Amino acid sequence: MIAQGGRKVEKISYLGLPNCYRLSNVTVEAVVTSDVGPRIIRYAFDGAENILGEVPDATLATELGDFKPWGGHRLWVAPEAKPRSYAPDNTPLAVAFEGERAIRLTAPVEAATGIEKELGVALDADGSGLVVRHKITNRNLWPIDAAPWGLTIMRGGGTAIFPQEPYISWDDYLLPARPLVLWHYTDLSDARWSIGKKFIHLTTDASARHPQKAGMMNKQGWAAYKHGATLFVKRFAYEEGATYPDYGCNCETYTAGDFIEVESLAPLGRLEPGASVEHMERWTLFRDVEAGASEDELDAALRPLITDNVA
Repeated sequence: MIAQGGRKVEKISYLGLPNCYRLSNVTVEAVVTSDVGPRIIRYAFDGAENILGEVPDATLATELGDFKPWGGHRLWVAPEAKPRSYAPDNTPLAVAFEGERAIRLTAPVEAATGIEKELGVALDADGSGLVVRHKITNRNLWPIDAAPWGLTIMRGGGTAIFPQEPYISWDDYLLPARPLVLWHYTDLSDARWSIGKKFIHLTTDASARHPQKAGMMNKQGWAAYKHGATLFVKRFAYEEGATYPDYGCNCETYTAGDFIEVESLAPLGRLEPGASVEHMERWTLFRDVEAGASEDELDAALRPLITDNVA
């Protein structure tokens, strides 16, 4: 335990990275990296299983060098493109402490893209609430069109849950509710997908290596991941009338084998040289969530957790 101007922060080694920082209260803990990233590499009830996925050995070779996802939560820039999106982030970060349980991590400007990434992480004094602020700054000499993108790798073996728009009869409303966006390799007949009247589910399957991905305009502003009896929820804003990436997606998900991500995106905007844009997520973690087998039972279990813990 080290003191920084009266603030107490625990510096630890995690996944072989010696300069990680653990933010904790009596309920949960979050671990962030400063050797690489920025990343949130762990989010869990104190001393319990990490709800985030860990892939320390994964590497993707690109024209810009080896990109390592590491696991957990990372900040990317939409829209996705190779090799730009996969610029390696394996260099040390600038670290600033902003409270007893708050930290800001700033990466060096990416030489290949001219983008500076910053991640702010603040843990509530009580409960499981975690605020994650994503900030990108254009350090180029020319404007770019971009959006912050929060990608969270979850622990394999669970199910991602996304809310459908409220059901309204054709007799009462004729206009569409929201887009559901598919990729060329998306196969909705795959058993990992389940689409009901209230929720869309995507479940991991270690034996199914071929990927699945979908995105949506999520006006409800939340997405969840259930692993056993533990439920992870992230909340994010929906901005009416804004232009979102990928045909209008502010929420996306991807899986291949045990790997699965729950993602949120900010609106696309023109960033002039030196300009910044931020995107916020608020996380919560719940234990002993029994959801039952039907959509109605799942809805009954989730609704109190979602509505009673609005950011």
